[in-house]
Amino acid sequence: MMKRHRRRLFTLTTRDAAPSETTDRVFPSTPSCQNVRTLEADTRGHDTSLSTARRDTRAAMSAAALVPTVLPSRPRAASSSSSSSRRPLGRAVVVVTRAAGGAIRREVLSREERTKIVTVDDANWYALQRLVTHVDDEFLAQLTQLYRERVPTGARVLDMCSSWVSHLPEEVSYEEVVGHGMNIEELSKNPRLDRFFVRNLNESPGFAAKDNSFDAVLCCVSVQYLQRPEEVFAEVYRVLKPGGVFIVSFSNRQFYEKAIRAWRDGSGYSRAGLVKQYFDCVEGFTRAEVITEVGVTPDDSIVGKLRRFVKRSASDPFYAVVAYRNFQPIVED
Repeated sequence: MMKRHRRRLFTLTTRDAAPSETTDRVFPSTPSCQNVRTLEADTRGHDTSLSTARRDTRAAMSAAALVPTVLPSRPRAASSSSSSSRRPLGRAVVVVTRAAGGAIRREVLSREERTKIVTVDDANWYALQRLVTHVDDEFLAQLTQLYRERVPTGARVLDMCSSWVSHLPEEVSYEEVVGHGMNIEELSKNPRLDRFFVRNLNESPGFAAKDNSFDAVLCCVSVQYLQRPEEVFAEVYRVLKPGGVFIVSFSNRQFYEKAIRAWRDGSGYSRAGLVKQYFDCVEGFTRAEVITEVGVTPDDSIVGKLRRFVKRSASDPFYAVVAYRNFQPIVED
């Protein structure tokens, strides 16, 4: 009589990362084996193919932004999700599910890099009105032109970390411009704002707005003061409509004692790289684009580069980092 051998199969289940609908930090789930269940027991022999499958499975599970599930290769109902892909792996099938849009995939800053020299409460620091622009006219002219090119007419706009002026082009009309800031007197003097609210994003990194509310979010010369940028950028993703744009602009000026350490220790280009990391750490943003000149065709000759260097040295250098939620719309002229 022939003896029947029974094989051992495993089902590894993990939780998919859920989209962030609150201001809490959301990090991708790490694969766990806590729900391992033995389907059949095998006390004889060694299944080489299954061992190979396990090694390959562990390799697949090491991808930071992916959450795998190993299923038996028996036929079963296929998932209709467009965000999953299947590939055979020995005697098993690996289903790879990407992190949900808006989820924070990793922390960019360490605890030390978030610190400021002056630890006075932000509400007290910003209680004094500062009716200044912080950067020179040439910087602001480029910023206004960038808004003209990237923010569509009739858009709903959130001007984050705003003040008494928003630098939007005067000739362009928008459906609504909502302002956020820390000083109510400054915000009330901004003629472009239809309404505004005051909130300390370092304490409560969220906006009282519905999902998919805005076509554009703007942040002018203020990103250096965010101590929880990962959560703020995830919240911006939440309130942006698909195809909406987030424009972060800055120069080399700052309130040194209020800027975070990671910003204080950097240069112009390293700070641009830091803002790109803020975008990259949130699932769903397009690849961030760094812009240093607007409305001109760069002259990459030696003379052109020298002129650019002298020009940037004589004025406030312009930096903008731009990305879109999910995709960048194609605008026909």
